[in-house]
This record gives sequence, C-alpha cells and structure tokens, in this order.
Amino acid sequence: MRQQNLDLRVHDRVALDEIELYAEMLSAVADAERPLTITEIDMVLGVRPDEIGRRELTRQD
Repeated sequence: MRQQNLDLRVHDRVALDEIELYAEMLSAVADAERPLTITEIDMVLGVRPDEIGRRELTRQD
C-alpha cells in the first residue's frame, strides 16, 4: 500500500503553476467572442512584449 507513505505536503510547484496558467487561459478563451490575439494571450499569461524580445535575442546568441 504505497498511498500510506504518500506525503501530501510535497507539491510539484511547476505543475501547479502550469495548471493555474492553463485555467486562466481557458477562462479567457471561454469569455472571448472570437479567437484571442497573440497580444491578448500574452496578457493572460502575464508575458510582457519586452520579455519576449529578450528571449528571442537570447535564443539567437
């Protein structure tokens, strides 16, 4: 019985953060009357345009 040894205090923080972002995105899509633009998706996810530019520059280096 492995479940008896399961420590419920341990969380996968990354997985929980991803689930939260996914829920926020689903909520935004459900409220929209049309497909979201890239800019709107970035706003839902909390991504700023200047952060995107920095990541693109980093990938090219």
